[in-house]
Amino acid sequence: MEQLVIKGNVRLKGEVFISGAKNAALAILPATILANDVCVIENVPCVRDIQVLLQSMEQLGVLIEYIDEHKVRVDTRNIKNLKVDYDYIKKIRASYYLLGALLGKYKEAEVALPGGCNIGSRPIDQHIKGFEALGANVKVQHGIIEASADKLVGTNVFLDMVTVGATINIMLAAVLAEGTTVIENAAKEPHIVDVANFLNSMGAEIKGAGTDVIRINGVKDLHGTEYMIIPDQIETGTYMIAGAITGGDVTVTNVIPKHMEAISAKLTEMGVIIEEYDESIRVIANEPLKNIHVKTLPYPGFPTDMQPQMTAILSKTPGTSIMTESIFENRFSYTDELNRMGANIKVEGNTAVIEGVKQLTGAEVAAPDLRAGAGLILAALAAKGETVITGVEYIDRGYEHLEKKLTGIGANIFRVKEKADKSMFKVV
Repeated sequence: MEQLVIKGNVRLKGEVFISGAKNAALAILPATILANDVCVIENVPCVRDIQVLLQSMEQLGVLIEYIDEHKVRVDTRNIKNLKVDYDYIKKIRASYYLLGALLGKYKEAEVALPGGCNIGSRPIDQHIKGFEALGANVKVQHGIIEASADKLVGTNVFLDMVTVGATINIMLAAVLAEGTTVIENAAKEPHIVDVANFLNSMGAEIKGAGTDVIRINGVKDLHGTEYMIIPDQIETGTYMIAGAITGGDVTVTNVIPKHMEAISAKLTEMGVIIEEYDESIRVIANEPLKNIHVKTLPYPGFPTDMQPQMTAILSKTPGTSIMTESIFENRFSYTDELNRMGANIKVEGNTAVIEGVKQLTGAEVAAPDLRAGAGLILAALAAKGETVITGVEYIDRGYEHLEKKLTGIGANIFRVKEKADKSMFKVV
């Protein structure tokens, strides 16, 4: 097992190049199955979730070739296996996109129940509702989801709740269905638009992505394409807060500023200077921060995946701030770790009351999940002294070249083996 060692209380300054969107790539790569052709995908992030997904696709017979670190050639013409039983697939949430893609293309699929971070209940009932509405028979038994259909026929699907996963999965299943499918109360996140744009580039007919009503006219077949994935909204927000929490001056590049409006607005409310350009955002934190209230909401609201990072900066913001989590019920497990660093956070149900402290201090802490790990890193960057973070395997699921990017803007951060003598790493 590995650890991150961070010597904090350093003002970060410089530029960070943002990688491709993990959540978009996790849906776009399975969507290549629908074409039964060759696709070239660019701006693929080099993170563990993507590596696990591609390994699982190879088990189906998909040929994967890395043209370079971020460009992948995907050949889905030789799929012979419709069962995804690869052990590691249980470690990522996006395994269920293989279900929608295989069902849409071959009218049959068998996929292990999804895993991922333990941040609360994430049922797949809306996915199943959509598949069944299209005409599929779905069974869940022994940790496996089995779906099959003689044919899929377009229909109206009203989602009982706004869910990104179900919205994408129904799109994947519906693009080759007979007739028209309408998804109402659809999620509107940027990566949903990206998936729809990718499918359209293969010949699909999808309209309305990015609104709460998506209309899909089924087509007979799809063809290969070349496509570039959008920048990662959550990685962008994480580095924006890295600049703000350290009183720094950080520019994030290769971004879409419009996707960051909710995060930029809250940082501006706190007194952080935000300068937007065509494909970059500059974050300058010169003045004392102001306490605020934040509530996570579906896009275009404040993203739940940025909740731990925002809580980290609020923990050292003077006054009382309130963080309300409306998406997942178990996303505050990391606050005990922040309190070990000197934060003063009390959680009551889905709300955290944060009393800002003057100074966070280094400690040994454990990341319980991906975004919580990012929040602990941000706290460590601003803390006095040395912080040791375990649970690095969670963080590696979603952040590419983390140490290199942070070191590039002035952070003192090292990755070490758990039993290594950390005193050998001199940080200044």
